[in-house]
Amino acid sequence: MPLVVVPVRYPLSRHSQATLAEAVRIAEERDADLTVLHVDLYQEGREVTRTELKRAVEAEFGRIDRARYVIRRGFLVEETILDEVAAENADVVVIGSKQVSRWRRTFSRFLDDPDIDRFLREKLDCDVVTVSA
Repeated sequence: MPLVVVPVRYPLSRHSQATLAEAVRIAEERDADLTVLHVDLYQEGREVTRTELKRAVEAEFGRIDRARYVIRRGFLVEETILDEVAAENADVVVIGSKQVSRWRRTFSRFLDDPDIDRFLREKLDCDVVTVSA
């Protein structure tokens, strides 16, 4: 069964809503399961529950068939997303343009002019869809 993973913020931002809308469209188009992922950062000390995330998503989009809601904890959002996408062997990851910008800033500390889309495709071995809000 194909799998689409979409990382989102909680509470849902305008960008997260746009990214999620595209992920839902892609999941329906490909007859895929959908994983809605939120990363709680240890350093922020807030813990979002799966129920909170699910309610927020369903308030915006209604019930989404074959959706799974996942909360992961980590120090770096980007690394935690990469870990989840790889562990789930996702076919598609849908990320917002703001997330790409954050990854670009993070990786620019280590690499010269990183091509984030290419990096993600190489590391994740899946389709990467970037959504602008």
